[in-house]
Amino acid sequence: MSFASSGARERQTHQVLAARAKALVVAVDFGQPDFSDSVEEVRLLTETAGAEVSSTITSKRSAPDPALFVGSGKAHDIGLAARAGECELVVFDHALTPAQQRNLEKELQTRVIDRTSLILDIFAQRAQSHEGKIQVELAQLQHLSTRLIRGWTHLERQKGGIGLRGPGETQLETDRRLIGERVKMLRKKLAKLQAQRQSQRRARERQGTFSVSLIGYTNAGKSTLFNALTKAGTYAADQLFATLDTTTRRIWIEGAGQIVISDTVGFIRDLPHSLIEAFKATLEETVRADLLLHVIDMANPVKLAQIDAVNQVLAEIGADDIPQLQVFNKSDLAAVPPGIARDLDGKIERIFLSARTGEGLDLLRSALKEYAEQAHPAELLT
Repeated sequence: MSFASSGARERQTHQVLAARAKALVVAVDFGQPDFSDSVEEVRLLTETAGAEVSSTITSKRSAPDPALFVGSGKAHDIGLAARAGECELVVFDHALTPAQQRNLEKELQTRVIDRTSLILDIFAQRAQSHEGKIQVELAQLQHLSTRLIRGWTHLERQKGGIGLRGPGETQLETDRRLIGERVKMLRKKLAKLQAQRQSQRRARERQGTFSVSLIGYTNAGKSTLFNALTKAGTYAADQLFATLDTTTRRIWIEGAGQIVISDTVGFIRDLPHSLIEAFKATLEETVRADLLLHVIDMANPVKLAQIDAVNQVLAEIGADDIPQLQVFNKSDLAAVPPGIARDLDGKIERIFLSARTGEGLDLLRSALKEYAEQAHPAELLT
């Protein structure tokens, strides 16, 4: 974890999760229709981060309590349950303000992790490429900077030389200055990597190469589909955020020629804004694509909510106007035969297939050929 030495709280969080700590999960129902699925998702996220979910506490509220999020009475109950279960941390399926997090830790007498911190921890564990690690560290630092309190951490000793304490500075001022310097350095590195990506992209555009990006909710099967199409052998697993780093490959499709396909990080509801900002260099592959293959787990009962969550992120990164082809994956699990659905104008808008078994992949290749012909009819290689 590249960021582990940059902040005490994030390092402690990662160490606890990695040690299979017992965690108590808390979820509050504010009237959302898919609440039970949200509870299951946060359990999976907690386990993906490396903790063992001891128990789950749910409650209903019309709005968050400003001080403790759940209110004093429920906070007392959570504290009793955490101590009874010998839980080392309490995970909230919500974004907490810095004040709420501090108040809860004081009330519960244990570490409190919110949804944003949880997702950032998973990303930190999973990032493999140099660029991915930089992006995650930047997001973590931005999140950490909002949670500094006086006398809370000593970054100059932990970082081992990223800066020295200036005369007359309080520790809080020093921490903020060190974080600010590190953020500036990381942003410069990302800008350089982004410039390299743009050069590669311009070269592809000059060649008239049709570009496709795989997008979708985490664990929808994007990497499995990517491997099935490209034989790339990238990591794919039945877990959340198995892929963080963008992988790009060229494939040849008869009648369409060379097509560039990129596999991108999976989206999730309430994806931390700082993470979207940090990953914009990688997500530009999505913004600049000629076509988005929106991979959907058709066997998931909340697939419609997941589709909405993906489209919200696309709108945030400015990719909501790019042509989109919905790929309903896992047709074998949903007992639906492979097939194609066209709109009123005869354009393919949905494909039903199974990336795992390969059924329907021929339909997808045919669809890619159609889209490539419409986008670059003059440059196609036959």
